[in-house]
Amino acid sequence: MCNRRIFIKREEIFKYVEEKYTSQPEYLWKKYAHYAVLRHSQNRKWYAIVMDVKKENLGLEGKEVIDIMDVKLDPETVDILQSSEGFFPAYHMNNSNWISIDIATVDSKQICNLIDANFDLTAK
Repeated sequence: MCNRRIFIKREEIFKYVEEKYTSQPEYLWKKYAHYAVLRHSQNRKWYAIVMDVKKENLGLEGKEVIDIMDVKLDPETVDILQSSEGFFPAYHMNNSNWISIDIATVDSKQICNLIDANFDLTAK
């Protein structure tokens, strides 16, 4: 899945983290039934959250709902990525340490690499 230039869907993200990290999505909020938290089994820290949000909540035009994923990264990487297509200041997270990714726009290999980096960062 992560070796060719394709665009990923939330189900593919869940399959990837299940196979690599034995993580299962957790749906914690009744009001936000499609928000899925991914966390470490040992320390229970979040390493990603997949959400469906209105474009306008990300500063985009339109009221359509898109799937995004927030990941925690070092502040320098967050700064660099925010100037790239498909990346936004984190939705409902600390903007200096988290970034939102439009999973329909960003290549699956890059998304998998960011998941891996975030998994390692939050394992501490």
